[in-house]
Amino acid sequence: RKEEGSILFIDEIHTIIGAGAASGGVMDASNLIKPMLASGELKCVGSTTYQEYRGIFEKDRALARRFQKIDVPEPTIDETVSILKGLKSRFEEHHEVKYSLKALRTAVELSSRYINDRFLPDKAIDVIDEAGASQRLLPPSRRKKTIGVNDIEAIVSKIARIPPKTVSSSDKDSLRTLERDLKMVVYGQDEAIETMASAIKMSRSGLGNEDKPIGSFLFAGPTGVGKTEVTRQLSLILGIELIRFDMSEYMERHTVSRLIGAPPGYVGFDQGGLLTESINKHPHSVVLFDEVEKAHPDVFNLLLQVMDHGTLTDNNGRKADFRNVVIVMTTNAGASEMSRPSIGFTHQDHSTDGMEAIKKLFSPEFRNRLDAIIQFRALDPAVITRVVDKFIYELEAQLQEKGVTIEFEDSAREWLAEHGFDPKMGARPMARIIQEHVKKPLAEELLFGRLANGGQLIIRSEDGQLVHDIKEKEEA
Repeated sequence: RKEEGSILFIDEIHTIIGAGAASGGVMDASNLIKPMLASGELKCVGSTTYQEYRGIFEKDRALARRFQKIDVPEPTIDETVSILKGLKSRFEEHHEVKYSLKALRTAVELSSRYINDRFLPDKAIDVIDEAGASQRLLPPSRRKKTIGVNDIEAIVSKIARIPPKTVSSSDKDSLRTLERDLKMVVYGQDEAIETMASAIKMSRSGLGNEDKPIGSFLFAGPTGVGKTEVTRQLSLILGIELIRFDMSEYMERHTVSRLIGAPPGYVGFDQGGLLTESINKHPHSVVLFDEVEKAHPDVFNLLLQVMDHGTLTDNNGRKADFRNVVIVMTTNAGASEMSRPSIGFTHQDHSTDGMEAIKKLFSPEFRNRLDAIIQFRALDPAVITRVVDKFIYELEAQLQEKGVTIEFEDSAREWLAEHGFDPKMGARPMARIIQEHVKKPLAEELLFGRLANGGQLIIRSEDGQLVHDIKEKEEA
C-alpha cells in the first residue's frame, strides 16, 4: 500500500485460505485481503494449478469473485524453442558451456514426446539445465565446449527411464535390421515378422498417427509356434521393457479394476492399477496381453480407448500415456480351423477359415483399431531342426561361463527334433525334453561330478536314448 503502483504477486495462492487462522477462527489471510481487493486498494496477481483452483480456491466464492481467472495453456513446441533461445545466454553463463540451436530444439521435441508427467517449457528447461550441469561435474579436460544433440538425448533417456538408443533421433540401425534380427531368433514365421516390422517402421517414420500407440497387433495361431517369443525378442531388439499380462486372470468383471485401480471407497483405491502404473514406470515398452480371448468383455472396452487415443485414465484421474508403447495381443482363436487337413490331393489354404473364427470372437470396432491381425502358421517339421539349434546355442552360452564345452552329434539333434516336436503343441515340448534329458543329468555332473572343474560333454543318440560322454578337464 505504501509503494504506489505496486502489484502483489502470490505464488500458490490457494495456500492463503486458512493461513494464519487461529483454532476455530475464520479470520485468515484470504479474509484479510478481501476488503482491499473489493475496493481496488490492492492489486494482486496469484498463481495456482487447475486442481488446486477447483478443489480449494473456487470453494471460497467471495474470494474467487474478486479475481479474474486467466488460463495459461502449455506452449507449443515452436513457442518453447523461442523461450529456450531467450534463456540460453543465462544457462551458458552459469554452466560455462554453449548450447547449439539444434540441441535446444531436440530438448523440446524429445521432452515433449518422452517426459509425460510434466509440461513445457518446464521439462525442456530442466533438460538443458541438467545437460549443462552434467558437463560441469566432469574434469576440465573432459568437458565439452558445446552441448550437442547426443548430450540432450542422454539426459532425456535418464529422466524418462528409457534406453538412450531408443530416444535417439538416429536409432535407425535397430529398425533397419529389425526384420532380419527377428528372423534369426524366431523360425518359420517370416510372413508374420515382415507384417509387424513394416507396421512399426511406418509408425516410427512419422507416417503413423501420433496420438496412437506405436503399433497394436493381434497375433493369432496355434500354441507353441512363437507368438510370445516374437514379442519377447522384439522388446530385446528395441531395448525396451516387456510388460506381460496373462488374460486368464481377468475373466471376471471385477478383475478389470486391477488394471486401472479400484474405485474410490474400495480397498486398494490408493494403490493404482497394474497396467497404468506399469506404463507410468516404463513409458516406452512392449505390452503383451497373452491369450486375450479369455478376458472379460469390459477389458476389451479399455483396450479400445488405448488403441484409439493412446491414453488410459486410472482411478485417480491420472492419464497413462501409451503413445510410445507397442501393444501385442495373442490368441489361439482360429488355430483349429487353420490346421484342418486338406480334402483331396491339392493343398488348401485355411487362413481365411481362421480369420472367420477371429471375426466371430472379436467385435468389428476392436478389429478396426488394430494395425494388423498377424496369423502364425503351424511349424513345419523342417523348421524344428533350427529350433533345436537355437536351444543348443542357449545351452552352450550358459555352460561357457562354467568352463564346459558341449557338442551335440547329428543323431542327438535328430532325436531332439523328433521327440521335442508335437504337431498340436508346436515347439513348446522342446524346452521340457531338453530340461529332462540334457539339463537334469548335466546339473548333477556340474555340481558334484566330473564337470565340477570344467571339461567337455558330447551328447549322442543310442538305442532310442540320449547318451552323455564326459571328458574331464585333465583328459580334455
